[in-house]
Amino acid sequence: MSKVIKSTYVSEAVEGFTPRTAMEEASRCLLCHDAPCSKSCPAGTDPAKFIRSIRFRNVKGAAETIRENNVLGGSCARVCPYDRLCEEACSRCGIDKPIEIGRLQRFAVEQEEALQMNILKAPETKKAGKVACVGSGPASLACAAKLALEGYEVTIYEGEEKAGGVLTYGIAPARLPQHVVDHDIDTVKNLGVKFVFNTKVGKDISIEALQKEYEAIFIGAGLWMEKLPEITGTELPGVLAAADFLKKARKSEGTYDPGRRVIVIGGGNVAMDCAVSAKLLGAEKVDIYYRRTIEEAPADMAEFQYALSLGISITTNFAPAEVVGTDKVEAMKFKGRDGESEAKVAVDTVVFAIGQGAEDMTSLAPFSVNEKGLIVTEGGCKTNIDGIFAGGDVVLGGKTVVEAVASGKAAAEEMMKYLAQKEVN
Repeated sequence: MSKVIKSTYVSEAVEGFTPRTAMEEASRCLLCHDAPCSKSCPAGTDPAKFIRSIRFRNVKGAAETIRENNVLGGSCARVCPYDRLCEEACSRCGIDKPIEIGRLQRFAVEQEEALQMNILKAPETKKAGKVACVGSGPASLACAAKLALEGYEVTIYEGEEKAGGVLTYGIAPARLPQHVVDHDIDTVKNLGVKFVFNTKVGKDISIEALQKEYEAIFIGAGLWMEKLPEITGTELPGVLAAADFLKKARKSEGTYDPGRRVIVIGGGNVAMDCAVSAKLLGAEKVDIYYRRTIEEAPADMAEFQYALSLGISITTNFAPAEVVGTDKVEAMKFKGRDGESEAKVAVDTVVFAIGQGAEDMTSLAPFSVNEKGLIVTEGGCKTNIDGIFAGGDVVLGGKTVVEAVASGKAAAEEMMKYLAQKEVN
């Protein structure tokens, strides 16, 4: 009989390294001169360098490499798809298996926090030109940190009561504990970056007001618009989009009641987060339904395995056909990929994890947007409005956290060029 893991909502899914096991893992590194792992990191975190430091027991050096290249090194250590990036490129793959780069990065950042290293410091002398960042997700945090390190005054405007965006409200704590996110955000705050909470740009304050006060603006609003399929019954109580479900769960700090029977529809990491959250919040029966095969699913295999270990079932090749109910959701109907099979499953809560969309960016300012509503940029981050830049998911369209970090860093570089040119003129 298979054993099912019993856990709590805030329990971590994967254990970290101890100093001994971290040294052992780092000693497997081949010390490549032209390391492919470092070339494969979108944020330029430079795994080869920090692994080398850990190998030779220089943990502070490892933490410095991570923080100097990626201010969200702690969060990325938990949620980055290493198996598709640096670990896939690891030269050790040709011998046995790749170095566990993610866990080594996690170890270094945990040591940084435990020993209160305080690695990053902003210059005391400030440069001319104030900057505002809209949203406090990964892209905005990375952008703000880079600008602050160069001496610019930066203020982040956030519509919620806490910073972090998707890091705080969109990922299960089993995968990304809140204390890890908070430590990354504190690192940004310690650089002198100011935060204005419960202030949604476009509602509580206009973009025009920001343009009068700041010389440059970065839009890193993310994707929070719910996406539901065009089938009967999605308006019933008990039907939720993934972003709403995860936000309710995170804000409740583990007290949210998902219902006794939960169905999650989708095959990505967000779907896994929803299913895991529902199970750890107390749902008796949690099922994942995906319209294709597991091989075609975008979720990391480790996330599938963790969901299965909690007793969550996964049914493939079935697409949602109808939500059944009168005053609330009562059942879910599915149609098989073969065109013949059908299924009807009793349920209390249905969560659609089939992607998120951008809010209407043209209501914020007259931005050029594409058919998906994403902001169109030139050179990767310049919008069609002078002095306003954009990055992260609102431009990339729901990529990874590490890609959002890379986008924010790139935008900061362009903004510094813009501000320097503006000062000259």
